[in-house]
Amino acid sequence: MQVTVTEESICRASALFWEPMLAITVEPIPPSTEAEERCIGTEHVLGSCDLSGVWSGRIEVRLTRGLAMLATTAMLMQPPDSVLLSDVMDATKEIANIIAGTIKSVLPRPCSMTVPNAEIEPADFCILPRTEDSVTVFFHHAAGQLMVRVWEYAVESKSEIEVLAQLCI
Repeated sequence: MQVTVTEESICRASALFWEPMLAITVEPIPPSTEAEERCIGTEHVLGSCDLSGVWSGRIEVRLTRGLAMLATTAMLMQPPDSVLLSDVMDATKEIANIIAGTIKSVLPRPCSMTVPNAEIEPADFCILPRTEDSVTVFFHHAAGQLMVRVWEYAVESKSEIEVLAQLCI
């Protein structure tokens, strides 16, 4: 990654959301080894924001259904039986927006962020904790798992960086 986003910065961004806003504690799961993939299960919820400018990439938040439901009920202050799938999608977008916005604040300027998107992912998602272009942290709560991934898009040349920076001004 051109800009070093660390596991610690991802943990800080996550902690700024979960505990103060929802009174939910998610604990980071340390990777057993750098070469071991971690997975989040089928039918998890994916929230994401794309960023462009001097730094271009995507920030993804993936939650198992149980944790997504717990977060949604806490955000809406409603019982689980009154929560709709559309509520879970809206809550996931907001979680992605807040975590991505916190991470964006440490990236070089100019940098703009898209409106968050959310969808149900039908398949398992497995990834190494750190690759050349991404860093991923998994978290655990009794209700399920959370994964936060910061993924930098490849930028081919300096002139492309300059063009992206001008577009964001």
